[in-house]
Amino acid sequence: MTPEGKVKEQVKYLLRQHKAYYHMPVSNGMGAPTLDFICCLNGRFFAIETKAPGKKPTLRQQGTMESMSRAGAAVFVVAGEEGMSELREYLIEVSGA
Repeated sequence: MTPEGKVKEQVKYLLRQHKAYYHMPVSNGMGAPTLDFICCLNGRFFAIETKAPGKKPTLRQQGTMESMSRAGAAVFVVAGEEGMSELREYLIEVSGA
């Protein structure tokens, strides 16, 4: 499994713990760009871009994140433990756990 694949597995585990809906769109180069995870929990829309530890989103991904943020979504970048704690805190707050 790739380093980014390991991060995705950790994110999926965390989302399942909080009973969040998530969808991982298949990227095939057609249509509008999106992020790795499109999610909803208790009526709150959020998205997650995962990266291998130490990696950063591309300019195209940054543009997608900005568009989602402007529309009111919470957006997270998770690269290993970087971002994971922020996502965990958000899920706790939204789920009321």
